[in-house]
Amino acid sequence: GDILDGYLRTDGVWILTRNKRSYQTNNEKECAEKCEAERSFNCRAFLFTRKKLQCLTLAENAKMAVMFASVDAVLYEKRIYLLECKRGIGKDYRGTEAKSQRGIPCQKWAEKIPHKPNYTPEKYPSAGLEENYCRNPDEDENGPWCYTTDPAIRYDYCNIPDCEDQCMQCNGEDYHGEVSRTESGLECQRWDAQEPHMHGFTVKHYPEKDLKMNYCRNPDGELRPWCFTTSPTKRWEYCKIPRCTTQSLVSGPGSQCLSGKGEDYRGRIAVTESGNACQHWNTQFPHKHRWIPDRYPCKGLEENYCRNPDGEKRPWCYTINSSVRWEYCTIPACDGTEQGITGMNNVPIHFPLTEECYRGKGQSYRGTTSITASGKECQAWNSMFPHRHEKTPDRFPNADLRENYCRNPDDDNSPWCFTTDPNTLWEYCSLKKCDDHTQE
Repeated sequence: GDILDGYLRTDGVWILTRNKRSYQTNNEKECAEKCEAERSFNCRAFLFTRKKLQCLTLAENAKMAVMFASVDAVLYEKRIYLLECKRGIGKDYRGTEAKSQRGIPCQKWAEKIPHKPNYTPEKYPSAGLEENYCRNPDEDENGPWCYTTDPAIRYDYCNIPDCEDQCMQCNGEDYHGEVSRTESGLECQRWDAQEPHMHGFTVKHYPEKDLKMNYCRNPDGELRPWCFTTSPTKRWEYCKIPRCTTQSLVSGPGSQCLSGKGEDYRGRIAVTESGNACQHWNTQFPHKHRWIPDRYPCKGLEENYCRNPDGEKRPWCYTINSSVRWEYCTIPACDGTEQGITGMNNVPIHFPLTEECYRGKGQSYRGTTSITASGKECQAWNSMFPHRHEKTPDRFPNADLRENYCRNPDDDNSPWCFTTDPNTLWEYCSLKKCDDHTQE
């Protein structure tokens, strides 16, 4: 196949890395060839700039280095270095597991203490003997192993899941396997337990999500299955579950029109309800985002078409207008009505409430303000992105936690909300206290 098939592509990003080499090439394929032929280090990824036709081969990928937006750049990461499972006996395993199956940290392959190794990076340059990662340089039928840091145990095998036995479709929303450890090796907390971490992901609230035992699951549309951990200092973490090599892509009945929230909409409308053109999903300009098509293979993130990958009210997209991050799209409804045009065929009309102040602590506030005091947009109460929380409509049924409207479900000083800024968990809202003489 194509040489680029072995890489994960992300447009509009750059990563900071010290170990790199620069080449002049005509296209991405030539740059990939430079990466494959690199001998001064293990090339895990490469950056290509379209204007300068510059090629940078990198020793690190986005898992190991800081990533940020860069308009003209395209990042290609070798898929083999993103895979955290073994195929067959794991001869080509290049993941980052660095503990043995007994939990003993591995010795670095280049070191001679506490054990003098037979297998070193110098003797086996193509075996991927970097750092202290588990590898299988001698094609041991029991799989990847490492020398241990315990003087009494020379080597031990590593607990690497098999790619085919423990794989997931899409982003693992339907994963029902029995992996119960996080990617760093922490044991998962049982879903029916509230210690050491309290949470709202219970069988009662999510009966269809198969929250059994302490198995890794993806009940909220995350990047991949995760779990709360049994470590008091680490609330939650992703699990090591690779994607299956074959994907089952299903197109629902509403693929060309709006049905429900439009999560299965696969039409080609690419303009928002206010007329802004949509930004391509595989670019990070003008707006940097997490919805990279390769990482969400079943969300239909093609071209710049309107989609609903996160369970919003209806399909939306990022816009090419730098001052408007995202907007909803106007999609024809499957029943013949046009979504977004009120008054037709009994489509409900929602008039915004005019209540722009609150009384007391604002526990009774039921207005529609959804902006914080510093101007940040509020996160929807039923969403877990960018902040995971326990203030859900199910847990606080009397608090009217609708949409992303400011509320006070926990008797705080005034109405507040979680914010859509990943760096700011929550803030009080931009609301004034009602004058005592103001009529309700």
